[in-house]
Amino acid sequence: MSFKVQPASPSRPNRCQLFGPGSRPAIFEKMAASAADVINLDLEDSVSPADKAEARKNIITAINDIDWGNKTLSVRINGLDTEFWYRDVVEILEQAGDRIDRIMIPKVGCAGDIYAVDALVSAVEMAKGRKKPINFEVIIETAAGLTHVEEIAAASPRMVAMSLGAADYAASMGMQTTGIGGTQENYYMRGPNGETHWGDPWHAPVVAIVAACRTHGLLPVDGPFGDFSDDEGFTAQARRSATLGMVGKWAIHPKQVALSNEVFTPSEAQISEARDILAAMAQAEAEGQGAAVYKGRLIDLASIRQAQVIVKQAELIDG
Repeated sequence: MSFKVQPASPSRPNRCQLFGPGSRPAIFEKMAASAADVINLDLEDSVSPADKAEARKNIITAINDIDWGNKTLSVRINGLDTEFWYRDVVEILEQAGDRIDRIMIPKVGCAGDIYAVDALVSAVEMAKGRKKPINFEVIIETAAGLTHVEEIAAASPRMVAMSLGAADYAASMGMQTTGIGGTQENYYMRGPNGETHWGDPWHAPVVAIVAACRTHGLLPVDGPFGDFSDDEGFTAQARRSATLGMVGKWAIHPKQVALSNEVFTPSEAQISEARDILAAMAQAEAEGQGAAVYKGRLIDLASIRQAQVIVKQAELIDG
């Protein structure tokens, strides 16, 4: 273990982030009543340029008027390469109350992008006397973003979460696909007997994001799965991401909320086994042993750390 211990991630459930366009205020109440842990009201890709100003007004009204319960409430602003983003920040922070928790910054390419938004947010907070600091979550969806992923994760104390935006990432990398996440038909290997084995083209960015987030105490989150008619495909992608260390996934359709929550909530069997491992190791330590045998396999201090992850996650969700 390094002398510099990695910080803990924020202690809030983040199993599912449900997105809704700011141009469709009729769905906001339904989003608030959903089982998603995080609500993302969107001003970017799902809103046409002609509707940006009206969508911003809709979101400000919703932040002030709707009961969002104990959900984390986030607004995705427009990209820093547009003329819209600064008005998104200024108007929302000047006109909306303290109920907003996060700003989501899309297409982040370097730490300087975070600095720019941080400077503007800090100025508005000081000018308006806002008591609750705004947190940042970002989307890695360009080649530059992946290249600079660790410096982005460390760019500001406001940073709390990082997501993978598969579609724009694929475009930035020049990938030959129009799919948003999931297995890609042409990304495969041929076995010695002619069998086909499909790989995961998103493995590398997922691992890089998880590593950067765990190093700097952020929540790593998987992004959208475009085919909302394919429940099995969504679940498979979510399980791969959970196995690699991500804590949740986006939902671009309400039906995906339950699927995401199921994958990123430890099962009773997983929780029970984790607690049994902790009990077995506690018994071994009481007997002066540094390891134990549990169900025919060796467990040690590393096993404790693995089991603690599951138990803490379950307790966080229950809490």
